[in-house]
Order: sequence, then structure tokens, then C-alpha cells
Amino acid sequence: MTLTYSYAVKIMASHNAIVRALPAVETLGSVTVICSDKTGTLTQNIMSLTAFVTSNARFKNNVDAADRVPMNFVRDDTYLAERASLGFGKSGDSILADGPNNPERRRGKDPSNHYTTDELPTTDPSSAKVPTTDFPFKQGASPTKEWISAALSCGVLCSKCVLGEGGGRAGEIGNPTELSILRASYFAGIDIEELKNDCPIVAEVPFSSDYKFMATVHEPTAADKAPAGTYIAYVKGAPDRMVKFCKNQAKGGVMGDDNLEPINEDYWLEQIAILSSHGLRVLGLTKCFVPKSSIKVGEQLGAEFVNGRPEGKWLTMIGLCAIMDPPRPECVQAIKEAHRAGVRVAMITGDHKDTATAIGKQLGLVDEKYHAAVTGPELDAMSDTEIRKCCQEHNVFARASPQNKIRIVKALQAEGEITSMTGDGVNDAPALKAANMGVAMGKEGTDVAREASEMILADDNFATIVYAIKQGRVVWDNLRKVLLVNTPINNSQGLSVVFGMLAQLPSTPITGIQILYSNFICAVTLGFVCAIEPAEDGIMSVPPRRVGKRLIGRFLLLRIALGTIMLTGAVVSSAKIIELNPRYADLRTPDMIDCTTLKGVTTCVPTELLYKIRATAFNVLDFGAISIMMSARFSYLSSLHPRVFVGNNAALASCAIVTVLQLFTTYVPGLNTVIFQMKAMDAFGWMLTIVWMVSIFLVMEVEKAIRRSLKAKGSDTDDHDCYDEVPLPGTEHMKMPKGASKLNLQELNK
Repeated sequence: MTLTYSYAVKIMASHNAIVRALPAVETLGSVTVICSDKTGTLTQNIMSLTAFVTSNARFKNNVDAADRVPMNFVRDDTYLAERASLGFGKSGDSILADGPNNPERRRGKDPSNHYTTDELPTTDPSSAKVPTTDFPFKQGASPTKEWISAALSCGVLCSKCVLGEGGGRAGEIGNPTELSILRASYFAGIDIEELKNDCPIVAEVPFSSDYKFMATVHEPTAADKAPAGTYIAYVKGAPDRMVKFCKNQAKGGVMGDDNLEPINEDYWLEQIAILSSHGLRVLGLTKCFVPKSSIKVGEQLGAEFVNGRPEGKWLTMIGLCAIMDPPRPECVQAIKEAHRAGVRVAMITGDHKDTATAIGKQLGLVDEKYHAAVTGPELDAMSDTEIRKCCQEHNVFARASPQNKIRIVKALQAEGEITSMTGDGVNDAPALKAANMGVAMGKEGTDVAREASEMILADDNFATIVYAIKQGRVVWDNLRKVLLVNTPINNSQGLSVVFGMLAQLPSTPITGIQILYSNFICAVTLGFVCAIEPAEDGIMSVPPRRVGKRLIGRFLLLRIALGTIMLTGAVVSSAKIIELNPRYADLRTPDMIDCTTLKGVTTCVPTELLYKIRATAFNVLDFGAISIMMSARFSYLSSLHPRVFVGNNAALASCAIVTVLQLFTTYVPGLNTVIFQMKAMDAFGWMLTIVWMVSIFLVMEVEKAIRRSLKAKGSDTDDHDCYDEVPLPGTEHMKMPKGASKLNLQELNK
């Protein structure tokens, strides 16, 4: 058992799941609910520009792209074109209150959106509909690199951020929301540094949370088509404020006098509402030309440069940036796999309700059954009974605190669930301890969280948890396979002696040294290879193992008994056949007698015949053990298939090792007669060995075929009802640990 657990721990560690306690490996196979953080675990922890909206078009950005090409942007006017279902019928303020553009700071260590929206007037959704044209690009087409550079230049130049190496997080400096625009430009093939060098800053208005915008003034390039004697000013900020400052809008995001048109405020406000309802952060990009005479080089301008101009509205709206922390692509598939395996996934985050719901929908956590998110303040107002019911009806928990996490775990456990909880902060430690399987983050986690956990994710990836659960199931299956191999072999070694005497054999069919040898060799080779058997097909298509389930149930006991009967019968029968076979009559000569005295009774046996009997019985025992092992490799799938030769090279190697050692002990002079008390086998003995080897294998396979048929008819062939009753936690379980109320003073880390 220890070797099986140890090997599983080694395999999981190679896949970034570090198990801190061996028994936790078995717990993984029983997990029914995974409670996971959002940021960095289910999502990439990289704010990314997912869409860019202009006056008449929408451009979708491939946030998972690895190539630096303009084709990452594609015009798709249906993408995020309507309010999310939870946003229908909501007022602008209601959408704002539940979305990421809410001025109220999110719960978590990650910076909140600096460019939050103050108010969002209720607009007529029909105002979002504008005439469809092919300008500047057709539906389904990708924009040019020049268009992208011009459209996003405001976000790139009006920024002090530094993009990380290769567009990633390593070495990046600045606000994640602003960095998302730089990252999108970088992966569209734009040289960020070259663009900044070509358009040096002349003056700027620093960002302030009081006015929620930032402005920079630059030397224009030829591509800007600036009038003579002017600079170009870029202003980016909270979208509702940008709309108020704009006089015009650039048609299709293209600058130039020919493409300017009066701004449609209702259109832009509705776009802000649509994007916010999908849980996206929204940033407005604007630009305008200003006379050089009004700006001094190096001047630190005040907010009045933007919001205090005598002409009032003066900017031109280029477009809206829709920004989010996208889900990890592998997590979507991992959650589907978890659902197929009967494991529910719940997401707990400090983010706003609409953001959490939107991510939950993309991940497949929000559906008809689990249709909405519930917030931490709502959980705080619930009684223990109400929260138990709530946790069975919701998969997404938004604006949650560390105290909420503990109550969620305890509520699920009170309903009989086996929970896995992720966490990374100091305040997550109580929830990790309370869960059946605490999982700490390896990259971003604290030492306290790691010490409180049973498992550490070296890559902070949710998909790794699902892989670990799969391995937990494999461990349980492999333990049963080891028992199925070793138990019949060990039973047969002793029972062969007993039934050999009952069959009136001249002496024991196998000797003590042969028993010790078989026990050692079969346990080390044939037994252990089952402990390292990979996962069978369909292992993640069955429900989690019930807590208290017995390792040996009815059907495993039946298989062990069948294997024992077949192997014992083969050994004793082969010995009796050798004894009675006329071909060995010449071995019964008077000068080859071996006499033994036991309790005053002397028994004389022909030595050559006894050695033949023991050689045949010995090989039938060990080669029959190979048959049992090859059949036991698959619990339900047939071993009469080419799959038996792949997947576990150690199984084939162990068969080869046992075969070579059997030949060595059978044919090496002195070793066979002196040590093992047998003689070299002839063709008839090998024929018996092969016949019994094949017979044992076929009988074990027939039993599996019968079980497959019964399972298809709905019979419990997995011993699901063979378990020891484990009582559910009582009402005392729902009580919070001492000092837990103080956790609300701290923030949820993710």
C-alpha cells in the first residue's frame, strides 16, 4: 500500500501536484466538490483586451494567441453585441453596481479597476443598433496592422506602463488594465518601443482617481495626418467621462476629417452597459489635435486641460476597450472532465457579481441548474440552514471573504459532500484546514497556506486538481489490482500443499523454498507492476468513490476466490497428472527411493518422479500467476486485446523477468536439484504449464465479461453498496472556529 501511494505521489509531483501527506492520495478519489479561487487558478491572471468597439463595428481579439499577427483581431459584430441575460431589464446603475466598473473596490489583493464608472444612465437598447457597413473592414475580416496601431495608439502612448518580457507578466510594470492594451498591440505585431520613440511625449496630465483619466500630448507622425502647427493629444479614462468630453466620433475608428461624425452618446453609453453586463472592464480611448502654441514642452498639465476647456466638448471618441482576465483554456476542458466524473466545481472569488457570473458561464459553471452567483454579503445574512441550501444551488460565489469560504466548506460537508478547497493567503488557512482536501498555491501562495494544506499546486492551475483527482481514483483501483494479484498467489502457495495431501500425492507438490521464492518474486514483480498501472479508459466517467467504501467488496472477493481456486486447482491437478501419467512409469525404480519419517510413519517416494512433479507444479504456479496479473491489469476492459501489450512496460518486463528466472531455476544443474528439489522439465510438463496458463487467463476473462454484462444491465458490480456508514456532521459542525469573525477585517486574496 505504501509503495502504491508513494508511486502515485511521485507521478502527481511530476505534474505539479505536490501531496504533503500520503493518506491524502486516497481522499482525492472521493472528492465530490472542488471549491476553487478564480484569479490565477481558473483564469490566466493576465488582464487581456478581449474586444474593441468602434462607432459601427466590433473586433474580437484572440487572447490565447501566441503569434504576433494582426489576424488576432477579427471583426465580429455579433460578439458581445447584446446585454448578458442577467443584464436584461436592469437599469444602468444596477448593471454598474454588480459589474467590474463599480467604484467599490473588489475584494482581493489584485488592483481594482482604476478607471471605474461613476454613473451609467439608463438608455434605450435600440440605440445600440447602428447601420451595418463594410467600413473599415468586412464582417469576418481582420484589420490591418496600421489600423490597429492607429486605433490603439491612445492606449499605448497614453501610458507609463512597461510590458513584460515576450508580452507576459515577467518584468511588467504598471496597472493591469492599461497593460492589457499594450499586450494586445504587441501580439498584433506592433513594435511598442518604436511607436513610443516615434511619438515622444511633449506634456501630460497624470492619472488621478479624482477625475479618472490620463492625458498625454505627443509629436504627431505622418500617419496621424495632423494639421500644421498642432500636437496630437490622447486621453483615456473612465468611459462614461470620456463620452461627456467628446464632440465627435471616428467612424470605424479611423481618424481624419472625412471620417468624423457627431458623437452618438446613447450608442456609446449602451455599449458601456452591454460590456459591463458581461463582467468586462471598459476603458474609453479618445484623441484630438491641439495647437502647439498652447503647450509648453515638458509641462505638467492639470485636469482642466481635459475637463475645463472653454469649447466644452472637444475630443473624438475612437473606441471602447473591453478587458477581462480570461479563463485558462485547459480549465474549460478540465471542468467538463470533472463534471463527467460526477465532481461539482464551485468558484469563489472576491470579484464583482457580474464578472464572476460571466467567467462562470465561460467555464461552464453557470447553467440552468446553477443559474446565478451569490455574493459574500448575501451569505453573511443567511442562517446555517439557509447557507446549506444555498451552497447546493449555486456554483459561483462573488465578493466572498475568508470567513465565507469556511462557511461554504462546512455547509457542503454538512450535506455529505467531500470538499476540496483552494487558497493562497494567510486568512485562507482555516478554510484549507476545514476542507477534506486543502489545496494551496505554489507560486502565489503563502507559507501559512501551504502548511495548512494537504496538497500544493506548483503551477497554480485548476486543471492540475482534476488530474490529481484522477490519480486518486487510479490509486484506489491499483490497490485493488495488487490485492487481486497477490492474494490468490499467496493463498495458492499454502492451499496447494493442503489439497496435495488430500489428493494423496506422494509428497508436497511444492517445497518450502519454492514457496518462499514464488512469494518473493511474484510480489516484487507481478504484484508491484499493478501498483503502477496507468488510468483505465472511463475512470473519469464514474461517480466519486463513497467515503467508507470497503477495499474488498463482494465482487473483488469473488475474483480473488476464483483466482485462488483456479491457481490451486492447476497446481494440484498438474502434479496428479504427472504422478499418474504412464510415461513416467520407468521413474518408479527401486534404486531411486526417497524415504521420510514423520511421527514414526515412514513414507518412500521415487525421487525422480517427485522432482518431475515439483518442477511442473512450480512452473504452473508462477506462470499461472502471470495469467492472473495480465487479466487483473484491467478491472472491466478485456485483456484479450492489443491494449494488454501497451501502457505499462513494467508489466511486460515483469513477465520476461519471471520467465527467465523460471527457466534459470528449472534447468541450471545443482540449483534445480539441490536448492529447489526438482528436475529439468520435458515437453509434456511445458504443455501442461501452457494449457493451465491459458485456462486460468480465459476463466478470469470470462468472469470479467459476465461482470460487464451485469453492469450494462444496471447491477452494482463496483461494490458501491459495500461501505461502512459514516455519519454526517451534526449542527455543531457548522459553528465557526474561534477567532474566525476577525477574518472579515482582511481581504480574500484571490
